[in-house]
Amino acid sequence: MTRRVAFLVFDGVTLLDVSGPLEVLHQSGRLGHPYRVLLVSPTGGTVTASNGVTLAATVAPEEVGPLDTLVVAGADHLVSTGPDEGLLAAAGSLAGRAERVASVCSGAFVLAALGLLDGRRATTHWRHARALGLRHPLVRVEPDALHVRDGRYHTSAGISAGIDLALALVEHDHGAGTARGIARELVVFMQRPGGQSQFSTALATPPARSDLLRTLTDAVLADPAADHSLPAMAAAAAVSTRHLTRLFQAELHTTPARWVERVRLDRARQLLLDGYGSTAAARHSGLGSDETLRRVFARHLGTTPTEYRRRFGSTG
Repeated sequence: MTRRVAFLVFDGVTLLDVSGPLEVLHQSGRLGHPYRVLLVSPTGGTVTASNGVTLAATVAPEEVGPLDTLVVAGADHLVSTGPDEGLLAAAGSLAGRAERVASVCSGAFVLAALGLLDGRRATTHWRHARALGLRHPLVRVEPDALHVRDGRYHTSAGISAGIDLALALVEHDHGAGTARGIARELVVFMQRPGGQSQFSTALATPPARSDLLRTLTDAVLADPAADHSLPAMAAAAAVSTRHLTRLFQAELHTTPARWVERVRLDRARQLLLDGYGSTAAARHSGLGSDETLRRVFARHLGTTPTEYRRRFGSTG
């Protein structure tokens, strides 16, 4: 049976949100499991992607019959200004006739605006996860996941994670062997060895402006397991604990303890992916004990160290 998949596209769409998953489905057809793919836009016709490439001859929603899968692609403006009424109407109409509904990157903002993700687990690009949670508090955002399935709804992280999502859909439809063959052909991981947290602290935290704070943060990043208590860091910087706390708030928008904890979490995560056990990861990251490691993983990632390490063995 050939499954019908519609990609909802629109002016300003991120092209890789479309072309990455589409190539996965194309490769599935080469392996004997074809998909019939439709490019759908709110009014039909030509759509211009954010990089200037045009997608010609898209069809309007009313021209589309029953669907196996709807995939809503993302775009920067879905976060900054939100989806417009035409896009919401098109997505709502298509979602109503699809057996499963998926989004890539900020496409989750479209599904969330329609209320389809209320009470459900979902993800989006790590940079937009906080905005998704604040704008749609009924959505249970999982900022570290590359893709999430909750019922008939599938959401994926930023841009290239649409490939991870499409591999998971193919695995669900046609088995792990087919998905593995596609991953080999595209020279990608069957499932990437890490979540979005691999991009978190070092990239998401703005650099310290002052030499004093930059020296301190560099020392923490170099050796997270050392003594980085507030008194120890204040002493190293020759300032009071109160002044150091003010510097962290002013420049990094957090407290010293919270920032150090995030650095240690990142190190523990990497140690787990490198094959260390929970006890060793806790010790070498500076978190200290298995119990502290579990609490920190639960608080920031919503999972356990064991589950985090196991999550990346297959697309499931």
